[in-house]
Amino acid sequence: MTGDPWAFHLHPVAWSAVVVVAVVSVLVSRLGSDITGRTRRQRWQSAGAVVALAAATTWPLADLAAHWSLSALLLQRLLLTLVAAPLLLLSMPRPALAALTRPPPVDALVDLLTRPAVAIVVFSSVVVGTLVVPAVSAQASSVAGRGGFDALLLVAGLVLWAPALGTGPGTHPVSPVGRAAYLVVQSVLPNFPSVVFIFARHPLYPPFAHVHRALGFSALTDQQVAGIVAKIGTLPVLWTAAYRALARAQRVEEQAEDEPLYWADVERALERSARAERRLARSPRAGRDGASPGVAEDYSPPARPDPPPDGPDGPPGGPDTPGR
Repeated sequence: MTGDPWAFHLHPVAWSAVVVVAVVSVLVSRLGSDITGRTRRQRWQSAGAVVALAAATTWPLADLAAHWSLSALLLQRLLLTLVAAPLLLLSMPRPALAALTRPPPVDALVDLLTRPAVAIVVFSSVVVGTLVVPAVSAQASSVAGRGGFDALLLVAGLVLWAPALGTGPGTHPVSPVGRAAYLVVQSVLPNFPSVVFIFARHPLYPPFAHVHRALGFSALTDQQVAGIVAKIGTLPVLWTAAYRALARAQRVEEQAEDEPLYWADVERALERSARAERRLARSPRAGRDGASPGVAEDYSPPARPDPPPDGPDGPPGGPDTPGR
């Protein structure tokens, strides 16, 4: 690498993307409601998400993460997945998220990705897959590759936090204890590369061989620092969220409260039920009149048989028999 690692670069594409995200966030917050729908807290959360996005994708962190330092790359990824992503979700009013995810293809994707098991697989795959040596080399050599990886990590962060926060309609309900367990698992599995970084005996990434020019220490030391940054940055955030979920479970149990039920969730459940009924009606196995599959169209219950006579001339004893 040549040039000054700390030289200023404007990053016009990254700044344009940040502005677009900010504008879209404001516009989306107005969907599904006659008013803005955002509280003061949500406005601060939206501002925090935009600041985190700007810090992760512009100078100086983006330059260091692209060509000079693995620890800077890990810090950038933490900002995208653990700061920007959850703040974006929290800043959106529930009616806005309902309107944004109402199209059936989007709703089907939300239904799939908010299942905790699926979210664990997706997030772990993205985190680990984007840290393999060819992927890091690709992002170091291509501006488009860096932008694509940044967007992918932001989406992975949304997948990570959607089951834990449960802010969007259509997300699968998870108990507070289940949320805590889910967050603990998410803090362990994707952190496997950090263990490799700490205990590796030689540098793994050629693009960061000149880190001494930027930070003053060797590539191996930078790699070990990257593993520590990943551990220190991930565990406190996810474990704190897990602790808050458990505290909420205890508070709900002590006060004998139920989880709040929102109209957006009820409406989404009704929409999914209606779509399922329409798919059933269009099924080739269904009857011509929309009957359920496997039920004959001309089916009618058998007639109830007449009771057998007690004798050839009626009941024994004649019509004056007591009890008849």
